[in-house]
Amino acid sequence: MLRPLLFLSALIGLAGKRTHTDFNDSSVLNISQCPITFYGKKYEQLYVSRMISSSVIIDVFLDFCPTLTPFTLTRSRLLHYGFLTRSYLILHLSGGALFRYDAVITSYPETCSGQMCDETAVVRNFSCGPSERCQGNNTCMFDSTCTVSGPAVIDIHGQVNSVQDRCAYTLMSTPSVPDLQVLANFQERRRKDVSFVDSVTLRLNTTGVRIDLKQDGRVQVDNTTLTLNSSVQLIHGVELSKDQTGVIAKVSLSNYTTSVFFDGKTAQIRLKGPAGKVPSLQGLCGNSSSSLSELRLSAYSAGGCNLLKAAPFTACHSDIDPEPYITACNNTLCKYPVVDGLNCQFLEAYARACSLHNITLEGWRSNVSCSPPQAFCQGKICSAHEFCAEKTGCLCRAIFASPYRSTDTLGDPTVCSQNSASITLVGCLLMEKGIDYSALHLKDQNCTGQMDELTNMVTFSFNSSRTCGMEVSTNNSQLIYKNAIMTQNSSGIITRNSQFYIDFSCFYTQPGIKTMGFRIRQISVIKQIVSGTWNYTLTMKAYTDAGRTKAVESNTKIQLNQKIWVGLETDGLDGNSVAVVTDSCWATNQALSNGSLRYDLIKKGCANSADQTVKVERNGQGTSSYFSFNMFQFSGNSTDLYLHCKLDLCVTQNNTCNPVCSGGSRRRRSARLTYVNAPTLITMAWTD
Repeated sequence: MLRPLLFLSALIGLAGKRTHTDFNDSSVLNISQCPITFYGKKYEQLYVSRMISSSVIIDVFLDFCPTLTPFTLTRSRLLHYGFLTRSYLILHLSGGALFRYDAVITSYPETCSGQMCDETAVVRNFSCGPSERCQGNNTCMFDSTCTVSGPAVIDIHGQVNSVQDRCAYTLMSTPSVPDLQVLANFQERRRKDVSFVDSVTLRLNTTGVRIDLKQDGRVQVDNTTLTLNSSVQLIHGVELSKDQTGVIAKVSLSNYTTSVFFDGKTAQIRLKGPAGKVPSLQGLCGNSSSSLSELRLSAYSAGGCNLLKAAPFTACHSDIDPEPYITACNNTLCKYPVVDGLNCQFLEAYARACSLHNITLEGWRSNVSCSPPQAFCQGKICSAHEFCAEKTGCLCRAIFASPYRSTDTLGDPTVCSQNSASITLVGCLLMEKGIDYSALHLKDQNCTGQMDELTNMVTFSFNSSRTCGMEVSTNNSQLIYKNAIMTQNSSGIITRNSQFYIDFSCFYTQPGIKTMGFRIRQISVIKQIVSGTWNYTLTMKAYTDAGRTKAVESNTKIQLNQKIWVGLETDGLDGNSVAVVTDSCWATNQALSNGSLRYDLIKKGCANSADQTVKVERNGQGTSSYFSFNMFQFSGNSTDLYLHCKLDLCVTQNNTCNPVCSGGSRRRRSARLTYVNAPTLITMAWTD
């Protein structure tokens, strides 16, 4: 390793005698009797080059060491006596080479690292700084990345912060790039207590332009949506592009390049610029010492609290400072949705405070779309676990309702006693779902729920003397009492609106609303037909699209009033000689095709004129036929649904096989149809 260097042009005399001796270049002098300590290291040899003023230097040296005892050279002494200058190191200790200040001793350009001689005559290592990256050829560049994913912000120093509300925050701004500010807006998703980065905004301060990168991939410039692709578009000096991975915005200002990537889930901000002084980064990405509240941006957060800064509220600013009201408004709306008139509540409070100072803010409500104040809860008595909501009535408090919402239930488990059962539903949960408790009843419509006026809880009950349509059954010597809570029966035999239905028995553990949708029991029904000389396969299959490309699977849930398509297809028939004719299709609530509860879809080869959702799309025109209808259920029943179809084979030679159906009147079939076998019946079962 190189030895520290001293600036000494000298002849040295030892042993206390001031002997003038001339040394040639690179002469060596033993000073072990008077060693020199320099920056903590002890030296016993001097290597001398280029002698000048020998006698003077000897006198100086002997002044340092008059008794040949060890002494320490310091930087101040060296400067004082002329041993150290700003240009060259003439003398070095214990051997080595001669270097200029700041000279590079060893260098590795590809990694921007090496060794150099510093001004204190010490060899030190050099490399790029902690926030810099080597560009090759010993060139360093400031290059740092900040990542925002979900609520977490990983700043350029690797520190992690977390946003816990639904507000906008400054991610990055720096005096080095004063024209640019990068912001992020956070919103909740599946849980109210966890926020995710929802959009990223680039604000160009000089022009006031705002570029929003949305979660759905849209890019808006001052609320105007752009059409982007992988080709770069230059918009207000910002390079914008978009591909299947996400959106990239790049802007170069003040020798710095800022790149922002956003894919709807994660944002990454990369800042590159000249090496040297690290730019002072402010915001969440800069590991700022500012608190989250100081970095929160009220102007970009929901709720319109900043309206208090504009007219007509400005007329009151000299009397009442609006900032505390804005802060309170933002702090509330960042954690609470804009409901129940909350966005107007703080504006109303400020306006009323101004009125106490005899300042009237004319027309402010119309300017900000706020209704005149009214005590909408007066006379409305809510229970302790409820609060009064604007225009709605008594709704559940969040803590009280949380256990019910987490299990998707509307009330408590069934309470059983001897020969009876009862169940209690939460009135405010029913109101949230728009369910009128007075329209609910047990299987006996005369047995309705009773509401407790203090708690607003609705209780349904039955017992052995007041059965209310109770069903009694036994299972392994156990007596089971069963009932159900439902809405009032409709007037027709079918309905396409969801019905409220809760099974109700002593052994029922948790009440819940049944979804009135249907799942197919079999993906397809296949039947082998052998009739005379005819031997073919008939398949009945349901689809969710008109092109019949999306078959209904066993896990496909069909909702009430959803349109489905049914295909009746054959294999093994000669289409040149026969055609399949769907004579009729009907639904029953039991597997028997002749059940007493029946609803017709196709009659005599034509759609039931009483049901405008039924469409016969192909019939008698080949070896397959198709029709569609909107899903339904039998009123007052949550039982299964069975779809039955009867088909015939029609000879096509000199015969018209497709039924002739006229308008909305009774359909009729051509008299020329000739069938060649007995009708075939096929059934498809659905369950709710």
